[in-house]
Amino acid sequence: MNIQLPSAPGTDDKATSLARPTQDEAEAAIRTLLLWAGDDPNREGLLDTPKRVAKAYREWFCGYEDDPVELLARSFEEVEGYDEMVVLRDIRLESMCEHHMCPIIGKAHVAYLPNGRVVGISKLARVVEAYGKRLQIQEKMTAQIANTLNDVLKPKGVAVVIEAVHQCMTTRGVHKTGVSMVTSRMLGAFRDDASTRREFMAMIQGTRGAGEG
Repeated sequence: MNIQLPSAPGTDDKATSLARPTQDEAEAAIRTLLLWAGDDPNREGLLDTPKRVAKAYREWFCGYEDDPVELLARSFEEVEGYDEMVVLRDIRLESMCEHHMCPIIGKAHVAYLPNGRVVGISKLARVVEAYGKRLQIQEKMTAQIANTLNDVLKPKGVAVVIEAVHQCMTTRGVHKTGVSMVTSRMLGAFRDDASTRREFMAMIQGTRGAGEG
């Protein structure tokens, strides 16, 4: 099976075609890692671990199966002239650091200024997930989400802010806990108009309503 990894709209990455290993090959690789770690993959507690890990990897990296552009393909014009900011905040983000394959856990805030069309709000969350469920660095992921929304929806502006904790920093290396990383990408009106940018930042930092986490 060949895997086509699409380049993100607005980036210079080239699409790459790779042959996906078989399930048996993936499980053999995991057994090798267990041996390298110093344990016995044939002991009772680890017998099914390669199968479980391979299954988990397919879930953690399911973003490679999704095309973010297709997720945004359907939009709506019947908005009664609505042209104010659309904001989806506190989108749960689960990703993996491409340097150490450690979890990146946090939240994303996404906004756009419609230019005659809107998209279902669940699609915004799915775009975040499509890019999040891949090997990533946070800076690149932030840009990918914003560039895709901008290229497909053609809005008056796009804003993306991601706040996340990187386990490659908290569980290894410098072992610094309680540290989060914040990245942002502002396009169109959010970049050019300071008042629009301030409004967006106030909305994502504001008090949560009843029923919100």
